[in-house]
Amino acid sequence: MQGQPVEPLVVLPEPIVIDHCRFANPQTVGIRTLNDAFRTRLTGGRVMVSRAVAALGSKAQREILKAVRRYDDFDADNDPYGEHDFGRIKVSGHEILFKIDYYDRDLVAHSPDASDPSVTLRVLTIMLAEDY
Repeated sequence: MQGQPVEPLVVLPEPIVIDHCRFANPQTVGIRTLNDAFRTRLTGGRVMVSRAVAALGSKAQREILKAVRRYDDFDADNDPYGEHDFGRIKVSGHEILFKIDYYDRDLVAHSPDASDPSVTLRVLTIMLAEDY
């Protein structure tokens, strides 16, 4: 429009590319490292299962947890941010989804910085695909 000031063009830096991820930020490596440690050791956060997973019984739950801990099939389709926070696996004929979310230490709000374990509590949720 004539007479309107023109905003200067802001040139953004090149995106950070880590492995396969399409999107990343400077904290991505730290978040991924913390997520991998939590997922593989199941310590440093909380693990929640859906009612449907709980109803499968303790043997199935052990198999599911073992599969989640071993999961490493992250790619551009299921992990576009490179944080290793989501996975889809098949265990004993069941399609399982898992997701890691980042909360503040009081579990009241989203974490202010998911790369900082002093302000973040990770929650791993495991569910049947049909629960979603």
